[in-house]
Amino acid sequence: MGSRGQITELLNQLDKDLKDLEITYEQYFLGIEKRLPEQLRQKLTLRMRKMVTLYIPQTDLRFRLQSITSRFNSYCGYWDRTQRLIDEGKYQRHTSRIQRSVNTPPPADFAVDAKPSTDPVDHLYEELVAAHQKCQLPPPNRDQVARFLAKQEDVIKRRFGDNPVDFVVVTEDCRPKIKIRVKR
Repeated sequence: MGSRGQITELLNQLDKDLKDLEITYEQYFLGIEKRLPEQLRQKLTLRMRKMVTLYIPQTDLRFRLQSITSRFNSYCGYWDRTQRLIDEGKYQRHTSRIQRSVNTPPPADFAVDAKPSTDPVDHLYEELVAAHQKCQLPPPNRDQVARFLAKQEDVIKRRFGDNPVDFVVVTEDCRPKIKIRVKR
């Protein structure tokens, strides 16, 4: 194997296969592909190893092979890191798509006429959920919010005394928080 045309053709095919593998991985990470493209990656890895062992006298073709190989190794690290995040449940694009499907409201046919709530926790919880959705974060459970406010009741009384307080949802650095303010 020494013909410049043959080596160029092999490098072009290797580059095209790497781009195809990159697209397949992105489709997997977005949830379009259901299976991890491990077989394609293994085949490309074997082809890369064979190409690296070839003697290529032309400097420009050796440089091109080295750049394709380093790009492949960088992608492998990225793909492994992203797969680890998916396995841990921390991958944002993947979890946000799942979260949107869980939080979709029921169709209008199934809407139940409910009385408007007068509970201040319900109003605060609705604001908190809206802020979480705006930041594309999973919202807390309503019971968690109610327990948090019950725990903070003594702290609020010590800090503000008998002054009436108001709860406000504030977003700081795309993290929704509940702030307490004295009513005036």
